[in-house]
This record gives sequence, C-alpha cells and structure tokens, in this order.
Amino acid sequence: MNISRVACLGLVPLMMVSCVSSKKFKTLQAQYADLNKNYTSLQGDLKTCNDKNADCQDQVSKDQSDIDKLNQQIAYLKENNTQALKQLENLSVITSSQAESIKKSLDNIGAKDAYIQSLQQAMAQKDSLNMTLVMNLKGAIGDINDTDINIKVDKGVVYIDISDKMLFTSGSYDVTAKAKEVLGKVAQVLKAQPDVEFMVEGHTDNVPYHRGVLLDNWDLSVKRSTSVVRILQNQYGLDPAKITAAGKSEYVNVASNDTPEDRALNRRTRIIILPQLDQFFKLLEKK
Repeated sequence: MNISRVACLGLVPLMMVSCVSSKKFKTLQAQYADLNKNYTSLQGDLKTCNDKNADCQDQVSKDQSDIDKLNQQIAYLKENNTQALKQLENLSVITSSQAESIKKSLDNIGAKDAYIQSLQQAMAQKDSLNMTLVMNLKGAIGDINDTDINIKVDKGVVYIDISDKMLFTSGSYDVTAKAKEVLGKVAQVLKAQPDVEFMVEGHTDNVPYHRGVLLDNWDLSVKRSTSVVRILQNQYGLDPAKITAAGKSEYVNVASNDTPEDRALNRRTRIIILPQLDQFFKLLEKK
C-alpha cells in the first residue's frame, strides 16, 4: 500500500465527520429559528395579557367606586326613611284639640266652597238678566241699522251705542226728532227695570271744536250727554237718581281718526247699564 492511498483512507473519516456536523448545524439552526419565532409570539401574547390585565384592574377600580357611591346613597335613603317613619309616628298621634282644629278647617273649606258656588250662581243670574235686557232692547228698537245703534254685552256690562248722525245735527248738541223716538223705546225698557242704574257717555272725534261757550271736545261731549239725560228724565220719566252724565271727549276711540268714516264711528253717545255693585257687596257681606 503506497502513501497516497493511505492518505486517502485517512481523509475519509474526516470528511464524514465534517458532513455530519454541517447537517446537524442546519437542523439546530432551524430549531433555533422556530424557538425564536415561538418566543416572539409568546412575548406578544404576554404583552396582550398584561394590557388586558391593566384594563381589568381599571374596570375593577371603577366598579368599586360605583359600588361605594351606591352604598352611600343606600345609607342616605335609609336615614331619610327612618326620619320619615318617625315623622309619621308623630303625626299619627294628635291631641283632641288638634283634631277639632282639623275639623273646623274642613268645615271652613266646605263653607267657602258653598260661598263660591253662590257667587257663581249670582254671576250666572246677572248674565242671564243682562241677556234678557239686551233682547228686550233689540226687540223694542226694531230693525234700525246696526251702524246707527249697536247693543252688546261685554264683560258682563250692557252697552248701547247710538251714532252721532242719528242723535244730533252736525256740530250741535240738539237731539233730533228721530233720535227722541229711539230714546223713548230705550227708556221704555229701562223703566221696566226700576233698580237699573245707567250712565250716558258722550264721545267725539279729534277734530278741534270751539263754539260759543263750548271751548273744546270735552265741553261738546258733556253737553251732548246731558242733552240725552234731560230727554230721558223730562220726556220719558226715568229716575234722575239712577242716571249719570259723563263726557269722554276724543280720548276713548273705537276707530282711528284717519278717515271720515272712522271719525263718524268715534262720534257717538253710549248708554252703559251699570252693574249693581251694592247687591254684589251685600252678597260679600254675608261672609
């Protein structure tokens, strides 16, 4: 056997050792890679768990705070309930004088309720009488144009508005013959109500007025009112003690004074059936 052959035979084991080590190294490398991947995955899972644990801890703290608040509210309600029960116990025991006081209070409430009902009945009766009076007035006057005479009830008071053009000649306080006939029909109805009191109001427009002793619309409105009052008293026999004469001048309008038509509406005489306040006050004095 020569030297070269011996040398080759010596190298074979070395080459086998070298091949086995390289293969094993690769296997170990692959295992390391897997372990490193698993380690990274486990690290991520651990972080997720830690985050969830922190959230859970925060939720636990919040829930505990809510529980503490609820316990405080329960304690407050229990205390109030105890105080309420004590108050009920105190109220459940009343003296005979307290019971009598309560009875009197209930009796007073009943009396006041009856009193209110009597007032309501009196008001209803007054409204009924007013409506009857209005119907009688309209029936007596007949079919006179509503622009010349208007009868109405407003807030429990009867008003009779008579236009200026029916009652007076222009710029005068002399009552016309036709107006005297209308006043006679009104007087006939009023005489059938001897307890009725009424006021005669004169109204003008805002056109300045000055004639003779009459200085302005105040004088004219009062003079027209007294002219109507004298006719009701002297010609138709109404009790002067039941009559009041008044003048409103231009200051209580039913329309503007911008047009001739509106000014004509403002020139009027109003008869107001006055509420019988003395009867109402007598009813109040009963209590």
